[in-house]
Amino acid sequence: MTDTRTPVLLFDGECGLCLAVVRFLIRRDPEGRIRFGALQGPSAQRYLASQGLPTASFDTLVFVPDWNDPRPGAYLLRTSGALACFAELQGGWHAVSWLRVIPALLRDPVYRLIARTRRSLFGNTRPNPLPDPAWTRRQLDP
Repeated sequence: MTDTRTPVLLFDGECGLCLAVVRFLIRRDPEGRIRFGALQGPSAQRYLASQGLPTASFDTLVFVPDWNDPRPGAYLLRTSGALACFAELQGGWHAVSWLRVIPALLRDPVYRLIARTRRSLFGNTRPNPLPDPAWTRRQLDP
């Protein structure tokens, strides 16, 4: 049976750490299953609004297991989203998703601390082309 889902990770497109994580994930997803979009982009903004999520706060990532599933609440935030994204990867990186056994109540405070300090620690970034043109096809709004 073929998996026809389109997993999408929405991230802060102006965050240096977030962009580094996206590049890390792209390199470890050679089949190109996961697509990416900046929370500030038009597709992400429409999605956030349709789900009743904040459209002006970019301190969390949003993982959508299937971009074609419009049901309310069909997304994961913070560590739950990050770990679900790792579950989409092949090989050893898939094992990182097993950290989901730790309750989000314990995982998310660490995430929130990093989210609050990420710009001062890792800086901001300006949109720039991805090094591999094939990666650009994986962006929601290239």
